[in-house]
Amino acid sequence: MKARPTALPGLVVLEPAVHGDERGFFAETFRADLFPEFGVREAWVQDNHSRSARGVLRGLHLQVGEGQAKLVRCARGRVLDVAVDVRRGSPSYGRWSAVELDDRALLQVYVPVGFAHGFCVLSEVADVVYKCSSYYDRDLERTIAWDDPELAIDWPLAEPLLSGRDRAAPRLAEVADELPFAWAGT
Repeated sequence: MKARPTALPGLVVLEPAVHGDERGFFAETFRADLFPEFGVREAWVQDNHSRSARGVLRGLHLQVGEGQAKLVRCARGRVLDVAVDVRRGSPSYGRWSAVELDDRALLQVYVPVGFAHGFCVLSEVADVVYKCSSYYDRDLERTIAWDDPELAIDWPLAEPLLSGRDRAAPRLAEVADELPFAWAGT
């Protein structure tokens, strides 16, 4: 497995070795003893799986409190995966990075604590699976507007299918004071 750093400190794209032949493929997608060298040191406590249709956009989501890191991959289909740095004092605060995840290259994205996360579906259907470093807690969940003009994320969808919660999400500037994340200089 190889790691590709991104323009946002702490956010990492992981590229597994995919071994394929006429039968299909095999790839090692997680290996606890290897990930620390890529900056991924979480003890994962929860796995999630979502299935979405073309045009669905989920995000931008995060948890406050101790926060929640994610290790995200697309097991079926194709998505544009986006992470936004929301760590106060970070040189990349408010900046975003996007990577296309699909069921061929099997890239994964490590989204550290202090980032908001979302994705939009580019294929007919997509299954996104991800590990979480903390348990889901409705009281700690926060959402930031996917179309916040200050973030200016270049989503490939003009009118995505959204949940009610995502449609009503506030802008980053409206929730910035309640976000406990600070830049640690790593």
